[in-house]
Amino acid sequence: MAPAAAEQSKRLRILLVPFFATSHILPVTDLAFHLAAARPDAVEAAIVAVTPANAPIVRSALARREPSHAIARVEVATYAFPAVDGLPPGVENMSTVNAADAWRLDAAVTSEAVMRPAQESFIMESSPDAIISDLPFFWWHAGIAAKLGIPCVFFHVLGNFPSLAMWRLAFMGVKEDEAAPGSSVTIPQFPGPEISLPVTELPHFLRRPPPIDKETCDQIMMNLKSCGFIANTFVDLEPEYLDSYNDCGYVKRTYCVGPLSLPMPPPAAASSASDKSACLDWLDTMPTHSVVYLCFGSLTNFSEAQLDELALGLEASGVPFLWVVRGKTWEPPVGWKDRVGSKGMVVTGWAPQTDILQHLSVGAFVTQCGWNSVLETIAAGVPVLTWPMLFEQFITERFVTRVISIGERLWPEGAGVRSTRHEEHDLVPAKAIAQAVAKFMEEGGAADAARRRVKELSPKAHAAMAEGGTSRRDLHQLVDDLMAGRASVVATTNSS
Repeated sequence: MAPAAAEQSKRLRILLVPFFATSHILPVTDLAFHLAAARPDAVEAAIVAVTPANAPIVRSALARREPSHAIARVEVATYAFPAVDGLPPGVENMSTVNAADAWRLDAAVTSEAVMRPAQESFIMESSPDAIISDLPFFWWHAGIAAKLGIPCVFFHVLGNFPSLAMWRLAFMGVKEDEAAPGSSVTIPQFPGPEISLPVTELPHFLRRPPPIDKETCDQIMMNLKSCGFIANTFVDLEPEYLDSYNDCGYVKRTYCVGPLSLPMPPPAAASSASDKSACLDWLDTMPTHSVVYLCFGSLTNFSEAQLDELALGLEASGVPFLWVVRGKTWEPPVGWKDRVGSKGMVVTGWAPQTDILQHLSVGAFVTQCGWNSVLETIAAGVPVLTWPMLFEQFITERFVTRVISIGERLWPEGAGVRSTRHEEHDLVPAKAIAQAVAKFMEEGGAADAARRRVKELSPKAHAAMAEGGTSRRDLHQLVDDLMAGRASVVATTNSS
């Protein structure tokens, strides 16, 4: 073999398999890009494996990235989405599925019986040197990797605080049926301030744990302990929780490789879609730190009644706002648009969040506390008002408001029932929304204090991803460890 060919054969082909939601696909794509960019000497290709309907999300994310030589080593590969009774063809993403089909899609994409055959066939045919799998969904990838004799490392789109909190609560064994109405739980063996949550605010899998046999659980734990865990966070953001996570014995080690959305492309690098240009142009007309930006992620669905209350609350606050509404059928109350006029702007569907957060006119971000959004607001240095709705978002809210203190709850504690189940969640009234937004944004108010704190974190986030930074070093170490894992398999094979 020629020297160049020999060198090429030593480089890794890493297969990354994200879950079926845009909020997972994007950070996994970012991870693939950073692996390719950080170690061109060691990574031949980082391959993002998705089903056909999700491939455009990956390609769109890569289109905004630089440098081009790293993008060239990120490949998009597709495997077939299995046929599911009652689910229309092409419905493959939890972020875009309509309400009627959501339960069918959720049941399919979390089922080993449904998803494993197509994924296993694709992985075996691809014959990668390593697998990076989206935790906790595709735990069976560890077994497939074992068949191939390659390393499998789990990636979590969350940080250490929510991950550790959920581990602790899972092992504590919350029993919703035995909990008194209105009861709360305190996260055990947790560093920092005491963190308690009403049972209604816990993720569904903690309120009613799914049946997982001991063999499956043992395999997940064994793989975490043997191969490690990749987290989209940075050391300086949550050092106590990183240390506690590593010390608890759940994982061999944690690779902190975030914020993976950095470096943020400049707004000029973005597409010229009309909605996007319009919202950035509108922001250009607003004073510094005067605008409240509202976006609730790709998985949150508000009722029309709640959207009406939110619209009226924003109007009554008197604060300029840029509001991203996911639903395309909702219409605001009669006369609302005329009354609001140029003081507010509504974008339907999608908006360029990183560009918006970087804009000087944005003074606060009303967020659902998705981890991607938390990292993006930290990187941009924008304080937050929190409105969690789903999954681990209520846990992450405690981190934002109690630990790093970069914002406040929009709806005060005790004002009503909040829940990860929409049918239990009380309607947040317009009056409460107006009061919270107006008070937070008043001169010398809570937003100014929170802004000072988030501005201290922002340069640390950027430094972590820069050459020599902690996250950059962990990216390099991850590649080194994957190389070592492959080398040990080769050595074992050659000696047998």
